[in-house]
Amino acid sequence: MPCAPAHLRGGGGRNLLAAIALAALLLLAALSIADAQRDSGLPVSPTNRYIQISAGNDYTCTLRDTGAAHCWGSANRYDYAAVPEGRYAAIDAGDWHACAIRESGAAACWGASSAAPSGVFSQISVGWHYACGLRENGAAECWGTSGYGRSVLDFGQANAPSGTFTAISAGYLHACGLREDGAVECWGSEGNGRSDPPAGAFTSISVGGTHACGLREDGAIACWGLNNFGQADPPSGVFTDVSAGSWHTCGLRESGHLECWGDDAYGQTSAPTGGRYLAVAAGTRHSCAIRERGVSCWGGRTPQHVLALPAAPTTSQPAGPSVTDISGNGNGGGSDNGDGDGGGNGNGNGGQTNPPVDPNPQPVTPTPTTFTAVSAGGAHSCALRNTGTLACWGHNSNGQATAPSGSFTSISTGRFHSCAVGSAGALSCWGLNNNGRATPPSGTFSAVSAGNNFSCGVSGAGALSCWGTNIYSLSSVPTGTFTAVSAGSSHACALSSAGVISCWGNSDRGRTNAPSGTFTALSVGGNFACALSGAGAISCWGRNNHGQTGAPSGTFTAVAAGDTHACALSGAGAITCWGNSADGRTTAPSGVFAAISAGYRHSCAVASGGTITCWGHSGQGRTTAPSP
Repeated sequence: MPCAPAHLRGGGGRNLLAAIALAALLLLAALSIADAQRDSGLPVSPTNRYIQISAGNDYTCTLRDTGAAHCWGSANRYDYAAVPEGRYAAIDAGDWHACAIRESGAAACWGASSAAPSGVFSQISVGWHYACGLRENGAAECWGTSGYGRSVLDFGQANAPSGTFTAISAGYLHACGLREDGAVECWGSEGNGRSDPPAGAFTSISVGGTHACGLREDGAIACWGLNNFGQADPPSGVFTDVSAGSWHTCGLRESGHLECWGDDAYGQTSAPTGGRYLAVAAGTRHSCAIRERGVSCWGGRTPQHVLALPAAPTTSQPAGPSVTDISGNGNGGGSDNGDGDGGGNGNGNGGQTNPPVDPNPQPVTPTPTTFTAVSAGGAHSCALRNTGTLACWGHNSNGQATAPSGSFTSISTGRFHSCAVGSAGALSCWGLNNNGRATPPSGTFSAVSAGNNFSCGVSGAGALSCWGTNIYSLSSVPTGTFTAVSAGSSHACALSSAGVISCWGNSDRGRTNAPSGTFTALSVGGNFACALSGAGAISCWGRNNHGQTGAPSGTFTAVAAGDTHACALSGAGAITCWGNSADGRTTAPSGVFAAISAGYRHSCAVASGGTITCWGHSGQGRTTAPSP
């Protein structure tokens, strides 16, 4: 039965304090040399080294000591690479947009949102559709959900407290700042303790998706918030840098060696060994670091887009390996063609085309193929690999388990059909096409959900649309801006940008009577639905003939509604199921899992290692999941 996967991919906030300090030192050194050369009449020759790096949602941004900024990745869906012209002092990559501070102190943003307040900033950090900055006097200012730019789930993450800060970092639905005494103060969503930092003094902070980390004065790392993949369980020892991603974290040891921990579904914690590094950045599904001569990146859903700088105009870019090294010293900040083995072919404005060869090239280790998402339907299931490709299995009478080729970002299975969002935002549906349920509209979409005999999607602008049968006026969707949608048997629900739920269609047994309040995820089943609050509590409504709306108490990170049963993931990655127990559909396996989906008479989950386990009715091979 239909279940729209709940997505929680934040990871916008990065550790800027250490990066800006490094940038300042290197830039000061470069400027001092330049000043001396000017005074002596010698030509000015900046070093053009990388001094800052930030990893976002499948894209990366870097800053050189010349002030040149460069972004690449994610097939440039939101034009991340279109950095406004100018010279910059700091840069940060968020989920859907990036921001930077010009040499004048003015903020500039681009991507899904270009809004930025006027005035002078000393620091900047980008979260999920919002950003925060520090003024010259240390006052914090955030924008995106409270007056500027796009409106999204608002838990107060853009309502920065008053007072003076020395550092700031924006994450998914919460942000944190460092006070002058080194104490951390957080605001926004309080789910999983993400806004409850430990006491004591810190020198830097980094806020990720649902957790945050900071460096103590003695170099030890402390983390807090959601720890379902161990992302908030740092190793011991002395570190000089830390960066929190969506569900993983990376740190830089005193020795210059890298260490990452947490979710490794895309190889994002498989940091390269050997060599010395100067800074590290953890993104949504990949990580990057500045080497003594260039940049190294690892992990990622589509390495050829995420991990390799765009090619020079006259050179084709080879497909990127799992660990991509970008070396270059092209005077003027031009493109560097990283070939994965430490070499780079700089084509900068200054004409330097042969930068020094990296003396410590990093080994190329293939990233293992894993599953990252799963959707259980009527009698079939489909899953998404970290390569963007799909796999389907089970009942295939109407071609619903015959997945198309191509690269995709999400998947949803209905009773006899399936739909997916392509990497460029186009929809693809296959299987039974009665009433046009498998004939999606054209355009760019961010989400899709396949129901019983209809489907719904969220456009790139946040508008809803449904197609297929129009019984119960299912195609009469509510207006507004939405971030998620879930289609059930004969009704559907959507989550607005403010976190409010709207339901429409068959209203029998209260299935469209959504609870009030704000939520972060929802899933519609046969004749009921469930939603997840920002604090991780589950609320269910609709028909309760099998106890399917009797959600357990506790803190959860995901919820999935099937036909007459439901399942949820705890903060530790354990599965809990309730409702109709026939066929063993509520007998969940033990272990640590990253994603969950409940279908018609079976359920499936993605384990932390990227494999899939299914349980319940095994007819037509619906519980026989393939290997990645």
